[in-house]
This record gives sequence, structure tokens and C-alpha cells, in this order.
Amino acid sequence: MKKMLLATTTLGVCAAALLGMPPAANAAGFRSEGLFDLGDKDRWIVRARAIGVLPDEGAAVSLIGGDVDIDDQVVPELDFTYFFTRHVAAELILATTPHDVTAINTSLGNVDLGDVWLLPPTLTLQYHFTPDSKTFRPYVGAGVNYTHFYNADPGAMDRIDYDSSFGYALQAGFDYGLSDNWAVNFDVKKVMINTDATLYTGGTTIAADVDIDPWVVGVGVAYRF
Repeated sequence: MKKMLLATTTLGVCAAALLGMPPAANAAGFRSEGLFDLGDKDRWIVRARAIGVLPDEGAAVSLIGGDVDIDDQVVPELDFTYFFTRHVAAELILATTPHDVTAINTSLGNVDLGDVWLLPPTLTLQYHFTPDSKTFRPYVGAGVNYTHFYNADPGAMDRIDYDSSFGYALQAGFDYGLSDNWAVNFDVKKVMINTDATLYTGGTTIAADVDIDPWVVGVGVAYRF
């Protein structure tokens, strides 16, 4: 609950800071004076990406010691962006990934911990630097994610439980316009994911504090409407 409150407060502070920025002129000299003053500008972007999920993992494991190795994955991703002003938008990112997990360099050697699916919906608040450009439109973002673990296969263990978690997310990317509505997109995110895992084997309980913290690199197409 403390992580959820801290993450939500941070997103709120970011939103207040961005929305409090002075109005900026677009390429045609128009100044956006109100929160929803977009004129006839389209508010929505839908993107489909292929993303590489690259865990930057580490763990503290009780009783048997060692670390953890989590494999990389490439999966499809869908996201939705809504513009509050010409420059300020919010993006909801949706994807789910399976990962093989191995405890390494433990007192028992390397131990197969099976696999688990991650569902980490992520909400970021973005600032778009050149939203009216016909070609290059870069942006940065910051926000929060909630990660749910499901379909855990315990591997060599009898059972493994993973706690859900809240964490921060940072983002940078750009759209490159192909037409009035279509663009190609490149995006990179750093998503902070931590879970307390509990391993059960032969009547013994082993606790592990696991940092997953993946880099998420995506390439795809965007449609604004």
C-alpha cells in the first residue's frame, strides 16, 4: 500500500508540473491556452509495437544464497495515448510476457525455478516536444506500473508464489510521420518491478527478494485519430 501511495503521488506531482508549464506555440504560431484547447487536432494515438523485454535482474535468496537469471522475451504490445493539450498526453501500455527463471550460484548449484507470466500495465504522463511536426515528434514520459504474476510453473520447486508489485516507469521515444495519420514509432522504457517470491520444496520455505527492472525496447506503427 505504501508503494502504491508513493507511486500515485509521484504521478500526480508530474502531472501538476507539466500542466503548469506555460503555453507553447506550435509550428503555425497557435498558442494552446486551455487544458483541452486543441482545436481540430486529433486527441488519440493507438500504437502496435513489437517489444523486447530485457530484465536487469538481481535477487537476495535466503537459505541457499545465490542470484537469479530471467530470460529475455519478444512479445507484441498495444498502447493508447490521449492528448490533454498539444504537448501533454497520457499513455496506457498493455502487454504480457512469459519468462524462464533460474536460481544461479546457490549452495545447491543452479536451480530451475520454472517460468512465470508477467502482466505489467503501465501508465505514463508524457511531454511531446514537437507535436505538430510532419516528421520527427520526440517525447519523454514518467509514470507507474502495477505488475501481476500468474501461471507460475515451479520447475524444480514444489510451489512458487510471487507477490504483485507497484513501481515507477521512465520512457523516451519518438513518432516519425508517414502521413497525416500514420507514423512509425520507436520507444524505450525502464520499468521498476520488484517482487517477493516464496519457494516451497520438501517442507522447506525459501524467501527471495527479486528485482526484475526490465528495459523495454519497442518498434511499431502509430495511428492518430
